[in-house]
Amino acid sequence: MRNVGGADPIPPAEVLRARYRRRLPRALDELAGPRHGVVDLPLHVVWSGLSSFSLDQPKARMSLYRVVLAEGQREDLIRFLNRDLLLTQWPVLRRLVSRHLREVWEESFPELTRTVATSD
Repeated sequence: MRNVGGADPIPPAEVLRARYRRRLPRALDELAGPRHGVVDLPLHVVWSGLSSFSLDQPKARMSLYRVVLAEGQREDLIRFLNRDLLLTQWPVLRRLVSRHLREVWEESFPELTRTVATSD
């Protein structure tokens, strides 16, 4: 099947990667979210289920990061994610997010892959 204009259809995986790329911060240093306390995510990020997460509880913090990475817009990433927490959690977190999300983040921010190498 071809798209309008005769072009080949864009593979779904590439559509997802492009979606994640558009949302990326320019640098991990932009991630200025909190390190402690409770974070309440807005409805456009989490529309069902748990919306309040304690950063002081490792499982809750991991859940928050998973949701924000997958569903947040650029402004949400900057507001709710913290650079140092992301780097610390990445070796485990990378296994909890989609392959496409993981690839986009690791291609864009090589420092994430370095945290994986040092945690092995």
